[in-house]
This record gives sequence, C-alpha cells and structure tokens, in this order.
Amino acid sequence: MSNLTLIEKNKNFNGYQYVYSHYSKSNKCEMRFSIYLPNTNKKLPVLYFLSGLTCTEQNFIQKSGVQKYASKEEMIIVGPDTSPRGNQVPDLKESFLGKGAGFYLNATQLKWKRNYNMYDYITEELPKIVNKNFNVNLKNQGIMGHSMGGMGSLVCGVLNKKIFKSISAFAPICDPSKSAFSYNAFTKYLGKKNNKWNLYNPIELFKKNKISNKILIDQGLSDEFIKDLYLDDFIKVCKKNNQKILLRKHKDHGHGYYFISTYIKDHIKFHKKLLS
Repeated sequence: MSNLTLIEKNKNFNGYQYVYSHYSKSNKCEMRFSIYLPNTNKKLPVLYFLSGLTCTEQNFIQKSGVQKYASKEEMIIVGPDTSPRGNQVPDLKESFLGKGAGFYLNATQLKWKRNYNMYDYITEELPKIVNKNFNVNLKNQGIMGHSMGGMGSLVCGVLNKKIFKSISAFAPICDPSKSAFSYNAFTKYLGKKNNKWNLYNPIELFKKNKISNKILIDQGLSDEFIKDLYLDDFIKVCKKNNQKILLRKHKDHGHGYYFISTYIKDHIKFHKKLLS
C-alpha cells in the first residue's frame, strides 16, 4: 500500500482491525488511523469515527466493541487520531489544548497553523488515502463522533454533503464558543472570538445548512459534562431550520465509553441503512 506503514493487525470477528501510519501533508507530521476491514472482497460503505478529547486512534477500537457490528453489517470503520503528533508539533500543558485536542479545525494562528489542520485532514486527505488503498464504495460514506468528535462529525458532515451521506453523534459539543471544553482552544487556534469560530460551530452552521437525511444523536442524562454541550440549543436551531434529528436521551448514562458501547450497535445499523 502506497505510503502506508502497518502498525497493528488483529483478527476480530469476521475481519481484521488494522492501524496504519503515514505522513500527513495537511498536518506536516506522521499520523495514525485505525481501520476495520470485514473479510470480503466486496466494495463496502465506510464510516469515519471522530474521537473525543485526549483520545488517540486506539480508544474507540479498544473500548467501543464496534468490530462485532461492523463485521455483521459489513462496514469499514475508520478512526483517525484527534490531533497531529510528534516532537516538532506544538503543544501546551493546558487542559484540552494541543496534542489530543485538535478540534477538527484548521488553525489560523502562527504557532498552530502549520500542524493543526485536522479539518482538511478529515474531509480531504484521509478519505483520499482510504479510497486509494482499500475497497471502499465511494458513494456510501458516513461520519460519526463523540464529544469533541461529535462536534467534528456535525461540522464536517454538514459542510461536506457530497462526501458524507450520513451523520451521527454521541454527546456532541454543540456550541464551542461557549463550552469550557473548547473556548480556550478556539482562542489559541483561531484568535480571539471572530467569524472564523462560526466555521466550526454546529449551532451557527445549522442555522443555514442542513442535510437531507436524519441525524442520530444519543445523550446520557447523567453525563457530567452535559451543561457544557449545549445540545438543547442545537436541537432548537435544527427544528427552526427543518433539519431532521433523531434525539435519544438515556437515563443514568454518562459521557464515556460505557455509554458509547451500549449504543454503538444502533449507530452502525443507522448508518448502514442510509448507506445501503
């Protein structure tokens, strides 16, 4: 495979879980991504999963249990890292900033703009790599994510409707201009609050944009971060703009992978139906 280095290969259900590395032109560094490939020669739909803060490409494939359902439904699952990596990549010790916190945007500020171009990586570079090297049905691609990655899936999905036909999210950050998770990072990456923030803000984007398909969102009602997500504000905007949302709120569920692993089966089935 051109320009890909195999890091891991593990048999899992009727398929294999791989991790590859490659040089990223977008982020000017080595990047890793996971990819689950069911054992078939057919061209399959592909689903991208964007992870949350502090995660790597490993968290989702180790904790979610997605392989069982991807194998059954015959779907390729791609999981990128959450940020650029390497000694040359800028970082800060502040929480939710730098490595592990790329926020799926293109930075504009001098310190960050060389390496932190995760929006371009997710919407352009990585799909081209996947499409070139694996047996993907290019007409059937979807995107989903969790928390910061849920925000990313909403943003990347609605702005790239020709690439992604389906969108879902677990506990997405819906207003990064207000959330304690994202405000500092947006300030550092994009400068003091300005119009560029709106390019990566689901609430602002869905005021004027929408997709034809319904979006699935799951939210735990015992999520310790629920007040920082602004999900209800997002739902109001979607209703006003006639964006169809399947919102499911779950009693006693929190924010992490116990929650994700409980409902990942539903998300795989949701995307498979829209991508078939």
